[in-house]
Amino acid sequence: MAGRRTDTKDRIQQVALELFAERGYEQTTLQEVAERLEITRPALYYHFRTKEAILASVVEGLLSSLEELVEWGREQPRTAEARREILRRIGELLEDQWQPLVKFAQVNQGVMQEVPTGERMRAEMLKMVSLLEVPNASPVRRFEARLAVVAVIMGSVAFPIDMDVPESERQAVAMEVAMKLISED
Repeated sequence: MAGRRTDTKDRIQQVALELFAERGYEQTTLQEVAERLEITRPALYYHFRTKEAILASVVEGLLSSLEELVEWGREQPRTAEARREILRRIGELLEDQWQPLVKFAQVNQGVMQEVPTGERMRAEMLKMVSLLEVPNASPVRRFEARLAVVAVIMGSVAFPIDMDVPESERQAVAMEVAMKLISED
């Protein structure tokens, strides 16, 4: 039974983020979330009382996976291969867990700045980016590490960039660019 509750919570989070991205956070109601899920409002309220609670749980999930990645990365040797693996893992998380939240954040930037865990998320992102930096790197190389993360993010969500790259290839192109940005040559 616990697995079923988790599945329902995951579905609620996914559908809510889709609606927040489509209609905007402020304009979306819990009733609309329940309707899209084809469940009653009381069933939705059993899991989440407010849309703020839905968003907070999604952000907490992202933070948890981000903290796990940072912890894993800190255990790795500071090598080019480890940096490439960190980027690959970021790409996997973006394709899976993080993509709905990134799409939401793209449309609802103001709301993301108001999320109570926003500062914690920023701190964890900086820790993650620091794992991509070559020790004692110049400011240019440190900036390239940050751009590598931005490239991977751009590859996973539809940014309004004028490029003739099919959506199915966008992530691979972005990852290739990101890998070049963290290379040591």
